[in-house]
Amino acid sequence: MAAHAAPTQPVAFQTHPSRYQHWKLSFEGDIATLVMAVQQHLGQREGYELKLNSYDIGVDIELADATQRIRFEHPEVRCVVVTGGLDRVFCAGANIVMLRTSTHGFKVNFCKYTNETRLYLEDASANSSVKFLAALNGTASGGGYELAIACDKILLADDRNSAVSYPEVPLLGVLPGTGGLTRITDKRKLRRDHCDAFSTVAEGIKGKRAVEWNLVDGIASLSKWNDTVKEWARKLADSVPQRASKGVELDEIRCEASADARRYKHVTLEFDRAQRVVELTIRAPDSGAKDAAEALAQGSGWWVLRAFRELDDALCNLRFNEPDIALVLLRAKGPAATWSKMDELLSGGGNWFTTETRHLVKRVLKRLDNTAKSLYAICDEGTTWCGTGLELALACDRTYVLDDEARPVTFAVTAANTGLFPMSNGLSRLQTRFLGTPAKVDEVLGTAGHFGAAQAHELGLDTYMPDAIDWDDELRLAIEERASFSPDAMTGMEANLRFAGPETMETKIFGRLSAWQNWIFQRPNAVGERGALTCYGTPNRPAFDVART
Repeated sequence: MAAHAAPTQPVAFQTHPSRYQHWKLSFEGDIATLVMAVQQHLGQREGYELKLNSYDIGVDIELADATQRIRFEHPEVRCVVVTGGLDRVFCAGANIVMLRTSTHGFKVNFCKYTNETRLYLEDASANSSVKFLAALNGTASGGGYELAIACDKILLADDRNSAVSYPEVPLLGVLPGTGGLTRITDKRKLRRDHCDAFSTVAEGIKGKRAVEWNLVDGIASLSKWNDTVKEWARKLADSVPQRASKGVELDEIRCEASADARRYKHVTLEFDRAQRVVELTIRAPDSGAKDAAEALAQGSGWWVLRAFRELDDALCNLRFNEPDIALVLLRAKGPAATWSKMDELLSGGGNWFTTETRHLVKRVLKRLDNTAKSLYAICDEGTTWCGTGLELALACDRTYVLDDEARPVTFAVTAANTGLFPMSNGLSRLQTRFLGTPAKVDEVLGTAGHFGAAQAHELGLDTYMPDAIDWDDELRLAIEERASFSPDAMTGMEANLRFAGPETMETKIFGRLSAWQNWIFQRPNAVGERGALTCYGTPNRPAFDVART
């Protein structure tokens, strides 16, 4: 299939409601409405039409942007109604021709981004007093139903036609892999036999049976539809407190891009394409906000909010637009005092804005955890690994620390390392690192003040600590070796090793994305000449290799 895949055009991740092509966002008091009205001729690239509110990466980018703006720009909102703008259609799911004509890597990254966006809705519900109502005005299929079950409540139109369905298995030879199977079992807690039947019936489940099986929370006739939607939205809004009455406008993240670099205000990427390596540096300014009130006054200019929005954009660009890059060399710089003050504001009582910023930092760190690139923290001269900066190092696959007193490295532990930014497994990065030696977590957290390479080594915060003589050679060999390994092997290895400890809904989802989808999307039964995904929408019937593993 890869040989027939269309070349992927660069994907841009910055947008604004004034430029939305596929969503309409409106506000009425403490209730927002997101109407999905996908423009079928405005796909992210040519070669497919977004019929029946099917979606591509451009649709998801707008949804992610809308969710972020609701959380920051409209803290008065307590309920978001997500509905469809087409007659009798909520959403037909991911566009099949788009998937069929995309590279394999693009398909998997698309599924990952889609699910991260669904998780963003769920995080807003759990932490930002924003509840979501999926008002299914018509059929919700595949990824369309997955969007619905990311919401707190689902209301389905009872019109003898509208249904919810997962048609991937019977029609496409793949899976509802953007979290679909996981959410109907772990979140909505359907019975196994009902899950089995639902996932193999292409036409889906309608009306009362959908309610009985807990696929939806309720149904409403067309004559009572608008009143019921308003009633449910009001009830959801009243179930949570309001965060604030005035928000913070998010300006656009911009960067200077050239063939070998991307330069934001606080984040820089420098590419060595011959080695398939990028050096990513995030730098704190000389000073920041002194208290939560000043942070709020600075708004989207507060350096931590801007820096992690920049990092988010950089990570998305690496995933989609830099498939050949194998290894990210990550550095954190800037005064330790600035990093420490930032953590004090994020971890303290603060205000709604510092709290919301904390959750954004958490989300971006999770994006880093889930990025299919090898990650090395390079702790060399002038780098600062303090609190949230240390979290960046702990997110990496390896940590190289320079042992040279003449060229010091700065470490420090803050409240950020106590679990302020939990991973997908529900643990802190220190807990995950020292899963087998939990007493080590307390030892690290009990370390006061700034410390250097030697103490970092004693605390187990390094992987290797070359001295000044060996530093350049050891680092060069480590980089060359990593870039020489099979990218497939590295993706599988890293996804398995990064989330030690308890399994959660999130780790199941991303594990399945890395394994099930990575495998099934390449099997002939899905993407071969007579595969189900290839034949969908054509007169040809799929032909399967019937041997089961």
